[in-house]
Amino acid sequence: MTTILSPQALPSLPVINHGHATPLTNGYTHQESPERTARSTHSESSGELLTMPQTDHDRPEITPPARSHTSAELNGASTRRPNVQVGFADEQADSNGIPERPRGQLQRANTEGNFRRRSPPARRAASEEIWEMRHGWEDQYNSSEYLTLLSSAFYMYYTDKRHETGGRPKEEDHNCPPIEWRMKDRLKTVSAALAICLNIGVDPPDVVKTNPSAKLECWLDPTATTAGSSKVMEQIGKKLNEQYETLSIRVRYKLYLDPSVDETRKFCTSLRRNAKEERVLFHYNGHGVPLPTPSGEIWVFNRNYTQYIPVSLYDLQLWLGAPSLYVYDCSHAGNIIANFDKFVQKHEAENAEAKAQDPNVQLQQYSDNIQLAACGKSESLPTNPDLPADLFTCCLTTPIEISLRFFLLQNQLPTDLALKDVMKVPGKLQERRSPLGELNWIFTAVTDTIAWNTLPRDIFRRLFRQDLMVAALFRNFLLSQRIMRCYGCHPMSVPVMPETHDHPMWESWDLAMEMVLAQLPQLRVAEEGGMAYEYQHSSFFAEQLTAFEVYLNQGAPGQEAPAQLPIVLQVLLSQVHRLRALILLSRFLDLGPWAVNLALLIGIFPYVCKLLQSAAQELKPVMIFIWARILAVDSSGQSDLIKENAYQYFLHILNPATALPVGNSSEHRAMSAFIIAMFCRKFHQARVVCLQSEDLLKTLIHHLKDPENPLLRQWSCLLISMLWTDYPEFKWKGIKESAHQRLCEMALDPVPEVRAAALHALNNFLGIPDITDMIRQHEESIASAILPMTADSNAMVRRELLVFFSSFVTRYQQKFLVAAYEQLLEEREKLIDPDNAATNSSGHRRGQSNSSNEEGNDEPVSHNSVQGSVWKHILVMSVDAHPEIAQDAGTIVDYVHEALLKSPLGDKTRPIIEEMSKISQRTAALSRQSSATPVSRNLQSASPAPRPLPRNESYLSIGMRRTASVAAALKHLAIGGATAPDGGVNGANRASAPNGGPQQRGPRARVPAEWSQPPGERDHTTTSAAYGSAKIPTTRGFKPHDPAETPKLPLKSWFFEWAIEYFREPQMRPNEGEEPGSDDYNARLWRRVRNEKTLSMTQPLKGVAGTSKWDIPNGFFNNGSQPAKMCFHQFEDHLAIADDKDNICIWNWQQSNRLSRFSNANPPGTRINETRFINEDDQALLMTGSSDGVVRIFRNYESKENIEVVTAFRALSDIVPSNKNAGLVLDWQQGQGKLLVAGDVKVIRVWNAATEICTNDIPARSNSCITSLTSDQVAGNVFVGGYGDGAIRVFDQRLRPQQAMVKCWRNHKQWITNVHMQRGGFRELVSGSRNGEIKLWDIRKDEPLRTVRATKDTLRTLAVHEHAPVFATGTDRHTLNLHNVNGTFLNSLEPYSSFLHNVRSTPIAATAFHPHRMMLACSALNSNHINLFGCCQL
Repeated sequence: MTTILSPQALPSLPVINHGHATPLTNGYTHQESPERTARSTHSESSGELLTMPQTDHDRPEITPPARSHTSAELNGASTRRPNVQVGFADEQADSNGIPERPRGQLQRANTEGNFRRRSPPARRAASEEIWEMRHGWEDQYNSSEYLTLLSSAFYMYYTDKRHETGGRPKEEDHNCPPIEWRMKDRLKTVSAALAICLNIGVDPPDVVKTNPSAKLECWLDPTATTAGSSKVMEQIGKKLNEQYETLSIRVRYKLYLDPSVDETRKFCTSLRRNAKEERVLFHYNGHGVPLPTPSGEIWVFNRNYTQYIPVSLYDLQLWLGAPSLYVYDCSHAGNIIANFDKFVQKHEAENAEAKAQDPNVQLQQYSDNIQLAACGKSESLPTNPDLPADLFTCCLTTPIEISLRFFLLQNQLPTDLALKDVMKVPGKLQERRSPLGELNWIFTAVTDTIAWNTLPRDIFRRLFRQDLMVAALFRNFLLSQRIMRCYGCHPMSVPVMPETHDHPMWESWDLAMEMVLAQLPQLRVAEEGGMAYEYQHSSFFAEQLTAFEVYLNQGAPGQEAPAQLPIVLQVLLSQVHRLRALILLSRFLDLGPWAVNLALLIGIFPYVCKLLQSAAQELKPVMIFIWARILAVDSSGQSDLIKENAYQYFLHILNPATALPVGNSSEHRAMSAFIIAMFCRKFHQARVVCLQSEDLLKTLIHHLKDPENPLLRQWSCLLISMLWTDYPEFKWKGIKESAHQRLCEMALDPVPEVRAAALHALNNFLGIPDITDMIRQHEESIASAILPMTADSNAMVRRELLVFFSSFVTRYQQKFLVAAYEQLLEEREKLIDPDNAATNSSGHRRGQSNSSNEEGNDEPVSHNSVQGSVWKHILVMSVDAHPEIAQDAGTIVDYVHEALLKSPLGDKTRPIIEEMSKISQRTAALSRQSSATPVSRNLQSASPAPRPLPRNESYLSIGMRRTASVAAALKHLAIGGATAPDGGVNGANRASAPNGGPQQRGPRARVPAEWSQPPGERDHTTTSAAYGSAKIPTTRGFKPHDPAETPKLPLKSWFFEWAIEYFREPQMRPNEGEEPGSDDYNARLWRRVRNEKTLSMTQPLKGVAGTSKWDIPNGFFNNGSQPAKMCFHQFEDHLAIADDKDNICIWNWQQSNRLSRFSNANPPGTRINETRFINEDDQALLMTGSSDGVVRIFRNYESKENIEVVTAFRALSDIVPSNKNAGLVLDWQQGQGKLLVAGDVKVIRVWNAATEICTNDIPARSNSCITSLTSDQVAGNVFVGGYGDGAIRVFDQRLRPQQAMVKCWRNHKQWITNVHMQRGGFRELVSGSRNGEIKLWDIRKDEPLRTVRATKDTLRTLAVHEHAPVFATGTDRHTLNLHNVNGTFLNSLEPYSSFLHNVRSTPIAATAFHPHRMMLACSALNSNHINLFGCCQL
């Protein structure tokens, strides 16, 4: 088991290189990659933890599995799912009683470095040569302790549940649909007629009795007494009444002894009249009357007992009606069942006819009937004298006694027990600790289990969970099937019961009886006052719980219902086994909604409701867990919680002062908060009773500060949200406690789910009916406090923010109409006079245009108002990079604009929109004409015009969102088709800016102009694809709005439903990818072996590469558009190529096959600046950065059909979109989970992938743009930036932002083309400027270690191999030069270009080394072709 330390565990360690020195054949020592040995994983709780095992490198080739997408850890509240503990006593795993969540033994692959043998550190150090690493990191590298810490684990990013689902709740699971486990029509048997037709002393004419014959009726012998027949009948009837009372004492029983036909009619009609719509029981003992007729008639007597009178089923049904329960204890009873339905249909037909004649007539029901018959149509009851004559009745009413008698009769072993002894088992049926009570308890569990495993679920619910009398009779009916079958009878029933006589559970029942009978003699002696004897209880329940535990340990294969589930239910009745049963039950419920549905179906709910009344401390944690799982699947238990104040159980646990007998008490308090939240959801009465709890809100505010458990913080927010929903009284209480202010402070919580939950609560805070000045101030303060969250990089948080904005807009709609109108005036002013508008873009004063004269020169009404600021942010979000955010924000914009047109300002608004539309179209046409070169004009006639990105928006918002700027928050933001391909007005303005424009002063004015400009400043490509020409990926589950549909506000939040799913997912077992033997585990194991094979194959080649020529062609293919950026995957045969606009192609370079092509969706006039693969050790994602400041991440990037957007956010909000200058540059730190972003801005922004917020804004310390970023990939603290003015600065993230710059080199005087720090090797830091100078640095020194004049021409590209001591430079003369880090020239290359182009005039456009292989990819300007070259000796 690996140990994972947090970043804070090693605060004082400097950047460390984890490499391994291996002597090379060319005379110098090469440093092995640190990431091959270890990778820093000290990121904050992040993504998915990937652990992989050590494997042999010589294992055979393994066929790659299909790409799986289920290996990510889906997490609801935090990026790493906390351990869930519901076990106690023997289930405890440590001193605190917290069983650790099981983890797979699959450890991570040591990747991105060189292969080395795994020898002990001491032995390894003795055999290695002495070497020196750059930057003074060799001392730390030799620290075996730090090596172990860094290599222990590896985190995956952007693979959490919030990324997999996009924050959307799952659709209904068709494999496990919700069930209705509550009986809507819960019938109960209220009355019973016990008709006994014995006519003692007179045998019926058609019955021939054997001699000896069965005599016992209700365990009484009618012939053994001298009393009269009437007295005996009374005794038998009384005994039968007592036997039925053991089944259900609440039923009103009425005895009818040898009834006449008139009495039968009277008591049957009276029975139905008194029962009304409830069920009645009709028990018929026909041992003293003729057999039922073939037509199903039963027999009774005349008034004088001189004749047998038949009673037809038609009459019996007419008298009893339905619902009814019939028990027939007589021979040939099957005739009754065979004819019963025929007469029911006749009654139904008569009802239909009567209904047709009079629709209002009151009709008797006949269709709901249950029947139990002793035997088939031609079968006779057994006459064995050892058996009672009413064997069927005994099975139904005294199952324990008849079972013991049957066991002795079937037992072939000698015994001293007589048949009469089995009737003397001590104890009572209701006392479970007595022998008789324990047998009855076991019998109930056995028969319930047999029924559960043999009956369909609906039949099981109807017969065993609806009516206590029906359930008891059918349990005993199963016994009758087993016993009477041995004597030639086959009991029948309606509904039909399957044959269960050979079920394996009967063997357990036999064993239980045998254990009691074996102790019976000693028990009898002790009962009679003899030697004391302690009864040895049965091990039945303990063994069945063990079997259930085995089932759980196997992982519930195939989601098959466990056979022991009914037994677990019965065990809850016993204090001895209750705790263990609850723990196992909680493990079962943790398997998912299907398990919860099964538990509810079996009848678990009444038991867990009753246990809430228990004060036992040890039961509280497990009860919390069980209730959380139940309410996550079925929230119908709200009314049950309010009964007898059961909800107080969980309110008490929420109190921080309440002690819980577990270590992870905050986890269980989070579950309690979830339970109360579900209790209050859409249940006003629950909110009312919670309001009476004085300390509840204070407790929740206290939990908002919990530093350890984000799940507790999240559900504290959501519970507050549920309490505030449509309940002003609780909102006033929240104002009194300043709860809304505390929630606003959660805007910077490190967990995105917590931030979203806080927004959900604040949204429900809005809506107090009377908007007083105090209420308005509170609501506006909330809106202003959460405005910075528009820059949150998590799409789920931004969407919850939009939901809040939509509610805020509807609440203050009139103010937003004014803000929207004034924004339109400002936009029109910018279009009419851009120069004047640029100086007034902040909105402090209005120019003297016609529009301002019309409206006057007064300050805008919405200026400095909260509504005005919110409106501008909504406009910004309407062009968000995330498609769902842009669509939802667009809905708000369209709604406001439509309302504006319908308002009194509508007459003034329409001319403004029309004028803006005309100006925008005219400006766009002029921009296209002025920017078109002769070559591009010729191309325009041959190729279709670039089409704008598809957007579903109404005509009302098109004019607004297609202008040159939409909000002061993003100055000059180019949107959609209104921007010229070269940047339009914005690009022109930027050309003269001090960030690298052509107007230069000082020393830089004396160098060639192209040396002080971006690489592509003057390029005119003729091979570019059109913007939006490829498929634009969307997020998972994205559904475009119907343009014809009228926008509606407020937006609906689905965050609460999404958060509930956390409690529906398994928490106590490993994820699929960590379970040995699972598909995901095997796929990861295969990838790990493949990665190790790649490392072991390429490691010996890296030293030779520094002295060999790189001129062997390894591939050649046509990309279809101008390549601008390229990136190799470390282990997959994937090459990502971005062109100079918005298209990305994924190639299999091994097969020269294009796998996919898609659009990055950056707006026209911008380009893709960066491409990176992340999570390369497992299933990689593709990260892109474009010059509009947006970072996008794609999954399934290699699939044409399945590619999806994982996330997209604006990493730089102040950048000016352009395809000139530096745009956006980034560097991804996989070990730290950090994204460094810079470019045409004054800061270097650090984004944390785990928290998805900006954690640091480090001043760039220069007026020049940043052209390149690189960082140490091991510890991740030091990074280096190259600037447009030639400066190179070194930063340390461990210092304060103002002091983070620790070194500045100004040896370069021109634009820095690239600066790169190797991941492995000597960790060389290489920089190159536009004049062709290459410099190698050590961050400890003030001067470069070496300067190499790579070319006399303009340097267009610089690529450095991650591990080999080689770098490649591309020039504007179509030449690619390769050197080693010593400055030795290796060789020169000229990539292939079409014969139609002048080769010398086509500069190198892009170069990239493979991270491990000795391979170089390159391409030239105005050529779509990609050339791959390798090292000649390799």
